[in-house]
Amino acid sequence: MDKETEQFLKTQAKEIRKLTIEEIGNLGTGHIGGAMSIIDLLTLLYFHRMKVDPKNPRWEERDQLVVSKGHSGPAVYATLALKGFFPVDWLKTLNKGGTNLPSHCDRNKTPGIDMTTGSLGQGFSAAIGIAVGLRMDKRTQTVYTIIGDGESDEGQIWEGALFAGFHKLSNLVAFTDYNKQQLDGFTKDILDLGDLAAKWSAFGWFTQEVDGHDVAALDSAIEKALAQKEKPSMIVMHTIKGKGCNFAEGVEKNHSMAFDMAKAKEAIAALA
Repeated sequence: MDKETEQFLKTQAKEIRKLTIEEIGNLGTGHIGGAMSIIDLLTLLYFHRMKVDPKNPRWEERDQLVVSKGHSGPAVYATLALKGFFPVDWLKTLNKGGTNLPSHCDRNKTPGIDMTTGSLGQGFSAAIGIAVGLRMDKRTQTVYTIIGDGESDEGQIWEGALFAGFHKLSNLVAFTDYNKQQLDGFTKDILDLGDLAAKWSAFGWFTQEVDGHDVAALDSAIEKALAQKEKPSMIVMHTIKGKGCNFAEGVEKNHSMAFDMAKAKEAIAALA
């Protein structure tokens, strides 16, 4: 990745962070922590990597993204709005009556959402199914999916891991948002995940570890994942929950937080 592209993506990521904070602040409460930690990846995928068409969200030749940790929907919505899938003004309606932007991702309501998610583990299985279907149809698109580290406590994740590894789904690139926190606290205290990369490798996946806030490093990892054609890929992203939001970053209970627009504006100003 050249420096110009890297700087462009960093600028877009900052704008998405501002939109996400404002979006949740408008509602007054929401999943700020896990939304902020995947914004650099979302920026890279939608503004550099993925083949998508905002004017035709159901384009058959598109790459697809399944955000299995569906409570990160506000960050996905901010990214889609900035990309042009729908008006930015929609962000003011997050999780309000009649909205097209519910708290969790919903493909039936939001242009650009490829799979309804939120029941942890199920989105990952759906991504695997989409990858199988595309391969059966001899299509060449890539399926991307994002899971959480708390979500990795779910048995369904590891059933899917075994299936995808056995069937060598090389058209599937997954990411673990390894921010070391989940709803009730730190992953090491609730159910220690140990060496995640070693686990995924043992399940037959091409596995890498990377700084999830370094877009150039992330892009290089995706390039390597796409270059190999023998296995599904898992990129374990070391991230910070609440990244870029001054009142959420580094706070233990930041899975979902209540805050008003005054606090949101202070956090947005701190990003400038």
